Amino acid sequence: MALTVAARERLAGAARAALGGGRRLARAERVTGGSKKGVYRLVMDDATTAIAYLWDDTENYWPAAEGDDDPTDPLSPGLGLDLFEAAHARLTALGVRVPAIRLVDRAVGDGSAGLAVVEDLPGEKLEQLLARDPRAAAPVMARLAEALEAMRRHRAPAYGKVAVVDRGGMSRGSSCEEVVLARALRDLAEAASRDPRIAAVRDRLAERLLRLAGAVRPRGEYAVVHGELGPDHVLVGADGHPVLIDIEGTMYFDVEWEHVFLRIRLHEAYGPLAADGLDEDRLALYLLAQRLSLTAGPLRLLDGDFPGRAAMAGIAEHNLNEALHLLRD
Repeated sequence: MALTVAARERLAGAARAALGGGRRLARAERVTGGSKKGVYRLVMDDATTAIAYLWDDTENYWPAAEGDDDPTDPLSPGLGLDLFEAAHARLTALGVRVPAIRLVDRAVGDGSAGLAVVEDLPGEKLEQLLARDPRAAAPVMARLAEALEAMRRHRAPAYGKVAVVDRGGMSRGSSCEEVVLARALRDLAEAASRDPRIAAVRDRLAERLLRLAGAVRPRGEYAVVHGELGPDHVLVGADGHPVLIDIEGTMYFDVEWEHVFLRIRLHEAYGPLAADGLDEDRLALYLLAQRLSLTAGPLRLLDGDFPGRAAMAGIAEHNLNEALHLLRD
C-alpha cells in the first residue's frame, strides 16, 4: 500500500513533535511484516530515527470481519492506539521490555485510529538471530523465559484484553476454553469453505474440538500473555535483552495459549522457554484451535491484496496439514 500524502504529512508532523531539535523528516520507510497497521521507520534529516505505528483502515490488509473492532472479544485483532497503550503500560510495569513511547497522536477525522512514535531498535529480530547463530541467541532466550515468567506470575480474576480487564470491563464468553472453541469452530467453517480437504473432514474436526473442550477443567485466574509471541515479534536490543513488539493483542488468558503458539513457531528452539505445570487438556485443545486459525486466517488474508502471498499460502498449507495430522493422533 502506498503512503498517502495526508499520511506522510501526519508522519512528518509527528516526527517533528517526537524528535524535536529542529529536525525534519527526510523519508518514511515501510518496515516489512505489518499486516494490521502501518509500521514506518522515520528517518530525519540528521539521520536520527524512530518507528511510527499507524492504525488506519488503509494500512490493514485483513478483509473486514464482524467483531474485528470489539475489544471485549479476547481473540479479536489487536487494533488501535488504546490497546497498544494499555498493553505497553502493563508490560512495562512487569519489567518486560517494550519499545519506549516517544509520542501518541489521537487526531481523527481521516479515518485514523491512532498513531504512536516509539524508539527505533535497529538490531535484528530473534527469528534472525536464531537462524544465524543459535549459540548467541541462548542468553536472549534465557531472558525471554524470565519475561514470560514475570507475565505468568501476574494474575487477574478475569480474562480478556488488558485494556478491558485493567479498566474493570467484562469480556465475551464464559471461559477461555469456550472462547477458543467458538473461534475454532468459526475458523473450521471458514477453512472448509476454502479448501476441500478440510471440508471432507469438517465433522470429524468439529467432534474432536468438542471432545477436547469437554475435557478442560474450570479455571479462575489468568496470566498475561502476548497472544502471538513468535520470534518475529521479539527484537534483540543492543544490550542483548529481548524487546516485545506488536503487543496490542496482549491479554489476560490461559498461559497455555501462549506456549502452544511458541511451540508452533519455534519448533526445537522452544526448549529454553518451556514452563512447568501447563494443563495438558488445554494444550491439546489450543493446539488444534491454533492450527485451524493459522489455516483460515492466511486463506482469508489472501482474499485481499496482501503482498507476501507465497509465504502466506505456505503458512496456510503447513497448518492445514498439521490439523489433518492431529485427526490421526
